Amino acid sequence: MTSGAEASREGWSRRRFIGALGGAAAVVAVPAPASAPADPESAPPTGSTNAPAPSAHRTGKAAGPHPLYLGTYTSVDGGGRGIGLATYDAATGRITGTGTLTGVPDPSFLALHPDGRTLYAVDEQTAGAVTAVRLADRKVLGARSTGGAGPCHLSVHPSGRWLLSANYTSGSVAVHPIDTSGALGERTALAKHSTPQPGPGQDGPHAHQFVTSPDGGHVLAVDLGTDTVYTYRLDTTKGTLTEVSQAHTRAGAGPRSLTFHPGGRYAYLANEVDDTIAVCTYDPATGALSIGAPQPSGSTGSTTNYPAQILVTSNGAYAYLANRGDNTLARYAVEADGARLRLLGTVPVSGDFPRQIAFSPDGTLLFTANQKSSTVSVFHVDATSGELRLAGTPFASPVAVCALPL
Repeated sequence: MTSGAEASREGWSRRRFIGALGGAAAVVAVPAPASAPADPESAPPTGSTNAPAPSAHRTGKAAGPHPLYLGTYTSVDGGGRGIGLATYDAATGRITGTGTLTGVPDPSFLALHPDGRTLYAVDEQTAGAVTAVRLADRKVLGARSTGGAGPCHLSVHPSGRWLLSANYTSGSVAVHPIDTSGALGERTALAKHSTPQPGPGQDGPHAHQFVTSPDGGHVLAVDLGTDTVYTYRLDTTKGTLTEVSQAHTRAGAGPRSLTFHPGGRYAYLANEVDDTIAVCTYDPATGALSIGAPQPSGSTGSTTNYPAQILVTSNGAYAYLANRGDNTLARYAVEADGARLRLLGTVPVSGDFPRQIAFSPDGTLLFTANQKSSTVSVFHVDATSGELRLAGTPFASPVAVCALPL
């Protein structure tokens, strides 16, 4: 059996060590942002900043600055001190730092409640946890154990009643209830990925993502270690999980991120280890996912590349893939009502190791969190062609691994 310390080292080996090399030095080498973030040393504990807290999730191009939350690692050299606080201009994409929300260790992934009032963060540590933060006053509402090590992803069920999280190092997924205040209750489910056996070169299961299907009937967990996407039925009364299906990639693919087409019948899977993506078909009635043939990531092959995350525009016309190593964003045309992806080309991210990408709520901007260069790049998204245009100088943010624009 793997000890807690060994599990921690294994999780570090796969998830953080690759991206952390050179991370501290990169902060010095990156061009200065248009507006430097507030000094994290001056930020008071647990939440106060130089800017007023947002009261709701904004959509469209409303006047005034829009909130931006930034995930980092607090336990690495050159890392942040908590959740980074910033704003962005929806027209120009310019980011302005406003401070740091402390009291949340290693908040490497962030998610928003559907009502826009509560932010959730993983605490990616050996004793994994998830933390809730009330946005109105940025009060930390408490943390709950995920029952595993190295939680790296979380999402909120569309009902707003359940938080889903993935424990990377332990290879398990967890469910927590969310009360009316946005705070989390004790864990109601923990599912360990014990079968199939780990793929080539893997030391065990490594759950990397846990999301809800567009129809809301199933929740799906992507596991890099077992080359499998697990489908569960979530009991929305009790918060328990029942496995109903498994979908397997080819051996050694290392699936990392799954994104659904808006039509709900197709999904796209980014495979980290073999540097590919795949189109998947999804059956809402059974929850079964069928994974198609691997396709190119758009990387040049001049360096080792690890696809990180794939996103689809809200109209289903284009998809974008973050390539770590190649340091590009690949653009795909989505064809045949979602059944086919056609690679159109790539653009440089103007940073190093794009760990995560996100659209602004109106879809006109795309943010990339660049881990090794400790920067966040912003791109304008052309609504007609899907082309990306860099919006100025990337913003400096310590070991940036997640950007959540509201």
